[in-house]
Amino acid sequence: MIDGEVVEGSIMEQSQLALANCLDIVNEAGYTVEDVVHVTVILTDSRYFQSFNKVFKDVFGAHPPARICSVCNLVVDCKVEVGLVCFKDPI
Repeated sequence: MIDGEVVEGSIMEQSQLALANCLDIVNEAGYTVEDVVHVTVILTDSRYFQSFNKVFKDVFGAHPPARICSVCNLVVDCKVEVGLVCFKDPI
């Protein structure tokens, strides 16, 4: 989504945008991608998993966070929804 509007595009385009939007919020809150410890992913079609996984690997690299992925209908007309949980040791 951009400005609350669903962006048309492939599952890869929507996945990149969803993760980028989440990481923007993470950064604004003072965290980094390395602080992401869990990702919740909702896809509208199980056939999207491999494409989403490619984007996920590009974003999180060799040491990805824990993840749960499910398939269900979404209220808005998009192909993917993503939620992130972050943790930073308060040294």
